[in-house]
Amino acid sequence: MDITRELLDTICEIAVEAGQATLPIYHSDFEVVTKADDSPLTQADLAAHRVIAERLTAAFADTPQLSEEAADIDYDTRAEWREYWLIDPLDGTREFINKNDQFTINIALVRDGRPVLGVVYAPALDTLWFGADTLGAFKREGGDAVTTSITCATAQTDKPRVLVSRSHRGEAIDQLLSRMSDYEPVSMGSSLKFCVIAEGAADFYPRLGPTSEWDTAAGHAVLKAAGGQVVDTRGRPVRYNETDSLLNDWFLAYGDATHDWQAYVPK
Repeated sequence: MDITRELLDTICEIAVEAGQATLPIYHSDFEVVTKADDSPLTQADLAAHRVIAERLTAAFADTPQLSEEAADIDYDTRAEWREYWLIDPLDGTREFINKNDQFTINIALVRDGRPVLGVVYAPALDTLWFGADTLGAFKREGGDAVTTSITCATAQTDKPRVLVSRSHRGEAIDQLLSRMSDYEPVSMGSSLKFCVIAEGAADFYPRLGPTSEWDTAAGHAVLKAAGGQVVDTRGRPVRYNETDSLLNDWFLAYGDATHDWQAYVPK
């Protein structure tokens, strides 16, 4: 399909509708169940998944969908896909459970292993970040019709602003941070980490731990559209649907490619 502003706006509408479906649950005493991989699941994950799946199917019936809540698709089938929707109906379920507002709805269009369009919506913040390869990256807040173009900042290399996960941190990240002479920590949950780099409010997001492809694709697309990059620890662009596994390798996300971010990776 053609990457147009009309397409991007349609995906924004779907993400907002899905996000709004989560808010009544968010503001209630909801039940949490544990999935087979020990990750939490709420009614909100499923409510958002239903909205997105129904809307995408109605609008793009011929384009496959891969969602965290409908991921049981064998690789022989997925390997035939040149283009598909990659969805995390609710990224940051732990943020949702802790009610810190930093959870998102993520929808990406992946083509030939690359995320070419992405929408990240934070329902509790009522803020959208969205972008596409040929269109640039944008932010819209508070339901306002005013849309702002966003772009990555030149890094503050003497004291870079480094994003650390609210829910996931480990020894490898501590080792990476120890290799930096100085840095300003920025605490953020879910795919918002990609978005704050895209809007120039942070410089670097190292993720030296497990993530799934649906966790990153939409934010990756937004960051790329804003001029940033997401690469593995050897500097290769992160790609999607390349193997049977739906887990990403460790990666580095940043806005300013002139700085050697890989120098901080523990050997």
